[in-house]
Amino acid sequence: MNPAHRLLQAAKRSEIDNLQHLATTCELVGDISRFIHALQKERGASNVFLASHGQRFASRRLERVADSLTRERAIRERLDHLPQYAASSARLLKRIACVWVALDDLAGLRRDIETLAISADAATRTYNRLIGGLLAVVFDAADTADDPDVTRSLVAIFHFMQGKELAGQERACGAIGFTAGEFDAPHRQLLLQLIDAQQRCFDTFSEFASDATREYWQQQLSLRTQDGIQQLRERACTDAAQQLDRDLGETWYELTTARIDTMQQVEAQLAAELSQLCHRKIEQAQADINDQQQLDASLQDAIEHCSTCEQLADLFPQEATHELGQLTANAVESRLNRALIDLMQSQNARLQHISDELENTRKTLRERKLIDRAKGMIMEHQQMSEEEAYRFMRKASMDQSKSMAEMAKTIIDLADILQKRQA
Repeated sequence: MNPAHRLLQAAKRSEIDNLQHLATTCELVGDISRFIHALQKERGASNVFLASHGQRFASRRLERVADSLTRERAIRERLDHLPQYAASSARLLKRIACVWVALDDLAGLRRDIETLAISADAATRTYNRLIGGLLAVVFDAADTADDPDVTRSLVAIFHFMQGKELAGQERACGAIGFTAGEFDAPHRQLLLQLIDAQQRCFDTFSEFASDATREYWQQQLSLRTQDGIQQLRERACTDAAQQLDRDLGETWYELTTARIDTMQQVEAQLAAELSQLCHRKIEQAQADINDQQQLDASLQDAIEHCSTCEQLADLFPQEATHELGQLTANAVESRLNRALIDLMQSQNARLQHISDELENTRKTLRERKLIDRAKGMIMEHQQMSEEEAYRFMRKASMDQSKSMAEMAKTIIDLADILQKRQA
């Protein structure tokens, strides 16, 4: 075996090590998913318990705490061993350290809840911070992954978990209002924001998830549960001040819990898919390492894609590349010029990132204009208030599994067609 092939084998071994580290991190993501789900249930039961001044969900809250403690022990064991063998970034390890501190504070929070020494809103905020820290670990795992397929899968699961957490916060907010018998303006506004933010997360999930997972998500959705939640949302978000039946707190809790339990099944599917993807890539890399034909193909691919001259040429317009010639080919051998090329490429990537961010901002503004225009049409033709029109669009977009922008365009296009026919 020649030196080039030995170097390629070393590269493959390094790739396998990285994939194994990544597989370990992905297993952590699965543990985090299960722990967050337990915490979300504990938070929901604690909210009903606190909002009812300890009259409701006392035993159910204790059951949720016991489940969370079981999941917490598993996550502590995973986090305790992770730094020993994970090729993690400093940022990811610091994030895990912050989560560890928050875990240690959980016992104090539970004591405050048990003695009714904390308000429902304050307890919710504390749970939210811990769950937010756990989600940040998933985000950093996605951000540090260098395999594009694994990164895509991690991005999908992160946004789904984030959407599920927002659904959990909606459950907590609704539990406070329904159990108290009324929603004040801040809680109504929070509920609307949480509904909108959830949809954005699920839209992003749909962009990055596999076809099989998207189909599984659609199959698991219960229209009956969705309709029940939507009816209670409308009662909670109405402008008119009204006294609500306190028993609706338990109805709301059961419906939203059924929805979140369904989401947990999808999360489990995503985690399993992610783990299978990592192990398939490890098996493929292990098979390739002693495959002479595959090493030859890898060498040819490296020769075609690692040319410094070609990298430099890529930085110039097409019509200018023919002027680079032999002088450039000689010049790039200089260490200083190679460093310059790296700098130029880094700046080029940074500028592209800025351009992408600007385009995303423009897209958001365009979508907002579409939504506002469609909302105005509904207000005019259906005699609805702005908030009623918004809720109407939100329900329609959820029923048809469309984003708000897509639903707005559908409404506008339909209105244009009707106006042309009338003319």
